[in-house]
Amino acid sequence: MSAVLAIDTSTSRTSVGLLTNNKLIWSAHEDGATAHGEALPRLVHKALEINNEISQVIVGMGPGPYTGLRAGISFAQAFAWARNIEVSGFCSLDAIACTAPEYIAATDARRKEIYWAKYIDGKRVDGPHVNVPAEVSGAVFVGEGAHKYGLCAEATYPDVSVFHLLARVELPMYLRRPDAVPTLER
Repeated sequence: MSAVLAIDTSTSRTSVGLLTNNKLIWSAHEDGATAHGEALPRLVHKALEINNEISQVIVGMGPGPYTGLRAGISFAQAFAWARNIEVSGFCSLDAIACTAPEYIAATDARRKEIYWAKYIDGKRVDGPHVNVPAEVSGAVFVGEGAHKYGLCAEATYPDVSVFHLLARVELPMYLRRPDAVPTLER
């Protein structure tokens, strides 16, 4: 039976999952903000031991740090290209599981900021954005210090069990200007 391989590297956690018939059959993760490149091959290898018949790859397109996103996106694209299968992206905030009817999902954007989006009945109605937490009321902080801003106590990291519900995103979601600038602009 063919499966969908789900990958997300938009936070300090590298998440990989397998879905068949829109049901999560396996998932695993490794933590480490700079370990995405090392963790992905290990996790995908474990996934392939469960089911090697992958028909599609879906990958988190952010918002998130540039390097982490690029690691996940390039891995997903290379994997799909090598197998001649479809690859598509999704907003990583959309994968944060919460059962509240209205909530704000957020992840650590570093620099004392959060990436966030507002949801009603599980559908994104605003965002994603990047702000300091004080500018966002009711945010669920997901990651280190989870639930610090408290609204949805059952919120989790981007959750591979809901990846099949997500809207497609074609380009990575970088919400900040690059830190690097051409020499002439310095």
